[in-house]
Amino acid sequence: MIGLKSLRWLSCHLHRIMRDRSAIAAVEFAAALPFLLVTFVSATEITNFTIVKMRVGQIALQVADNGSRMGRVALTGNPQVTETDINDLLTGANMQVSNLNLYTHGRVIISSLEPVANPNTTTKFKIRWQRCRGLKGSVSTWGVQGATNLNGMGPSGQVVTTPDDTGVMYVEVFYDYQPLFTSGLVPHPTIHEFASMIVRDSRDYVGPISGAGANGGIYNVEAATVHACDQYTTT
Repeated sequence: MIGLKSLRWLSCHLHRIMRDRSAIAAVEFAAALPFLLVTFVSATEITNFTIVKMRVGQIALQVADNGSRMGRVALTGNPQVTETDINDLLTGANMQVSNLNLYTHGRVIISSLEPVANPNTTTKFKIRWQRCRGLKGSVSTWGVQGATNLNGMGPSGQVVTTPDDTGVMYVEVFYDYQPLFTSGLVPHPTIHEFASMIVRDSRDYVGPISGAGANGGIYNVEAATVHACDQYTTT
């Protein structure tokens, strides 16, 4: 009798447990939680990467645009580009995205792309000057200062050239993406964006005709810091 009563008691409680569904949702949620977390983390990281990449691209375009407009009016001729103009340009770029720490985690490179001659019968181009700022050890993908046998600048299918008697400001921005969780979720941890703008006005492309920087395209009467591309600084 005792055994029968025990079996009946056990059977009764088993049926009660089977009818009690209050814990099923919690168990199902616990089972699904890892997948939900992975999905959430992945979506958040990829969204953040996309936003940062867009901002880096905007900075490249802004620097190229502002670079195409810079120049100080000279009484003796066309507007002149100075080292101070370039330094202000690079400082402004960092201020626009200060929360990215652009020059700590990246590098901005601005190049003056010009025809090798006017008229440019060989359709070759040169980089008269190039300036850089940032700690990242990147160099221009398409040419360095002094290159004189270029077909232009830019990736295949997007090569940029310039008409006679003018120039193009070509800007590259390299940036090491700073992940929220892990960089393993993004396609390319190093962002590389580029942009170009044709110079908007007349400009003295040659620069000083003698002394330091002769024919280099940039004046420096104020003795400002020269951000040559063999230097790696944040300021």
